[in-house]
Amino acid sequence: MQPLKIVIVGAGIGGLSCAIISRKKGLDVIVLEKAEKLTPVGAGIQIPPNASRIWAQYGLLEKLKEFSVISKANQLRRWKDGSLLCSRSIGETLNPQWPWLVIHRADYQKVLVKECERLHVDIRLKSEVYDVDFENTRVLLKNGDVVSGDVIVGADGLWSTLRTRVLGHASPPQETGDLAYRGTFSLEALQTLRDPKVDELCLRNLVTMWIGPESHAVFYPVRCGREFNLVMTQPDDLPAYIKTKQGNLEEMKTTFKDWDPLLTKLLTAFPSVLKWKMMHHDELPSWTKKNFVLLGDACHPSLPYQAQGAAMAVEDGTIIANLLAAYQDAKASSLTHPSLPETLKLYELLQKERTTTLHLGSISNQRLYHLDDGQEQEERDLILKNASFEDLPDGSSEPFIWIDARYQKAILGRDVVGDAQDSWEQAVRNGSR
Repeated sequence: MQPLKIVIVGAGIGGLSCAIISRKKGLDVIVLEKAEKLTPVGAGIQIPPNASRIWAQYGLLEKLKEFSVISKANQLRRWKDGSLLCSRSIGETLNPQWPWLVIHRADYQKVLVKECERLHVDIRLKSEVYDVDFENTRVLLKNGDVVSGDVIVGADGLWSTLRTRVLGHASPPQETGDLAYRGTFSLEALQTLRDPKVDELCLRNLVTMWIGPESHAVFYPVRCGREFNLVMTQPDDLPAYIKTKQGNLEEMKTTFKDWDPLLTKLLTAFPSVLKWKMMHHDELPSWTKKNFVLLGDACHPSLPYQAQGAAMAVEDGTIIANLLAAYQDAKASSLTHPSLPETLKLYELLQKERTTTLHLGSISNQRLYHLDDGQEQEERDLILKNASFEDLPDGSSEPFIWIDARYQKAILGRDVVGDAQDSWEQAVRNGSR
C-alpha cells in the first residue's frame, strides 16, 4: 500500500510541524509555500510546555534549546513603577520537565526547516494556491500546476485562501482594537545603556510583563540571551487596510513616557520598530470539507495574550498527523476504521472547543492587562498579589485565568499525542459496534 499523500499549504510553524510529524509517522508530504524564500516575519516567540512536550516526543526539544532560553517564570508588573504583582513559575502549575522556551521566530523556523530537509519533505516555494478541487482532492496553483493528494491541509495563516474555500465564502479576520510595536535588540545595545537595573533584568531569564491602562509590554531574552524581544501594545490607530507599518520611535516613546523608568530606558535601545495590527476570528462553523482541513491561524487566530497561537498550530499538526497515520495503519491492516473525512472531523472535535476556550481566554487577558487605574484595578492587583496557584476547593475558579491553576494545567499540561490516540481508538470502537 502506498503511503497517504498529504499536501500542506503554508510553511509556517503549523505547516512545518504537521509536515515533520507526518513524515515521522510514515506519510508522504508536500508543502506548498507561495513565498520565493522562507523569510520569517516577526521577532520573539514563546514555546509553552504543551508545545515543548510535543517536541520532546518527536526529538526536537534539545535542538530548540540550543537557540532558546528556558524561562524561569512569567511575571506581571505594574505599569507605573514596575512593582511586582504576580510571578508564575512553571513548576507551580506543571511538571517542570516540559520547559517554557522563548526563542526567535527565525530560529524556530530554521530548526523546523532543517528537520524537514532531513526527513526529505518536498517543500515547493513560489507555489501560490488560487483555487481548490474538493471532488478530486487537489489544489490549483497560480503558476498553472495542479497538485493532488489524499488530504489537503490549509496552513496558510491569518489571511487564508483555504479558509474561504472550505467555508464557501470570504471570512476575513477581525480587528481586536489593539496593535503592537515589535522589535529586538542585542545584549550589547542594552549594556551600552550602563544601567544596573537593565543589566539585572537581562540576567533573570524571565518573561516580564508590565500591565497598564489600555496597554501592556512584554520583554524576554532570545538566542541564548544574546538578544532580547520587546513587544508594546496600545489601542489600534492604523487604518483598516494597513496590517503592518514601520513604527515611529519617538511616537512610541511618547506613548509610554509615563511608564516604569526601567521600561522607558529599554525603549531607548530600539534601533527601529514595526507596528502590527492585531487580528482574530470568531469560531468557525467547520474546519473541514471532504478531504480538506484547516489548522492554526487559518481556522482559529486569536490575540497572542496567552502565548498559545503557535503552540495551538503545533498541536493541530500533531493531531492531524497522528490521526492520519492511524487511518493509514488501519487501512493497511484491513481493519474497520473511520473514513478520511470522518478522521479529519475527529481532529476538529478534539481541537475546536479547546481553541475557542483559548480565544476567549485571550480576550479575558486583554481586559486583565489593560484596566485603567481605579478601584477595579486595585482589586485586580490585590487578587494577583495573593494568588496561590493551587486548585480551589469545590471546583471553583479564580477570577482571572492567569492565576487559575486548573485552567493552566488543562492548557499547558495536555498530552496531545495521547489524546489523538484515545480519540482514534474510541472512534474505532464506536464504528465496530
